[in-house]
Amino acid sequence: MGMMRTSMEPPPNADHGELSKFDALAHRFWDSHGEFRPLHLLNPVRLGFVAGHASLAGARALDVGCGGGLLCEALSRQGARVTGIDLAPGMVEVARLHAAEAGLDIDYRVAAAEALAAGAERFDVVTCMEMLEHVPRPQNMLATLASLARPGGSVFVSTLNRNLKAFLMAIVGAEYVLGLLPRGTHEYDRLIRPSELARWARAADLVPHAIAGIELNPFTETCRLTRDPSVNYLVHLERVQG
Repeated sequence: MGMMRTSMEPPPNADHGELSKFDALAHRFWDSHGEFRPLHLLNPVRLGFVAGHASLAGARALDVGCGGGLLCEALSRQGARVTGIDLAPGMVEVARLHAAEAGLDIDYRVAAAEALAAGAERFDVVTCMEMLEHVPRPQNMLATLASLARPGGSVFVSTLNRNLKAFLMAIVGAEYVLGLLPRGTHEYDRLIRPSELARWARAADLVPHAIAGIELNPFTETCRLTRDPSVNYLVHLERVQG
């Protein structure tokens, strides 16, 4: 019976090359001055956006593509009951160990979003940060995120815009000139325009509520929300009720 359940699970919407790339760096995830420093700088801003649009105290929260657990731990400290899923086993193990050291009760799983959506669990808040541009079928992934949210629940997504400015700043600048990210982290053709994301959201019964740009200054190492979504941006979506 176990074999039958496994074979009937939806195939994960994942790129194995992308998974291997991040899994190989898992042991350095919590080094705030290493390859993942930009995520450490972004995390408080992301948390502020989520907390500003959803009540977290006592909420059931799911972080899809949780990596080493940066956002999961921040959500947990805000009083949410957090589940984090990722397909990179090394990342999940790092997340579990770090949460245990911090005394945080977070449910980490090596699991695909599609497999979780096939079950009965639904969440008040679903987050997916910097992941849509790394999967083969981002539109399908957004629909999966929608299905994981309860009716009236919130979905939060962060991703990168697709235009010349984003290419120059997020890929050429961040990866090749300043070395803020490992080279090859992002592929231009996989970046997502807000208009595309909004169209996919409506098709998945998600209503867009708010969008904000994220500005990361590599020289002052400061990060803030802006009204300009031309490079990095965050979106708050709500699952249609009924």
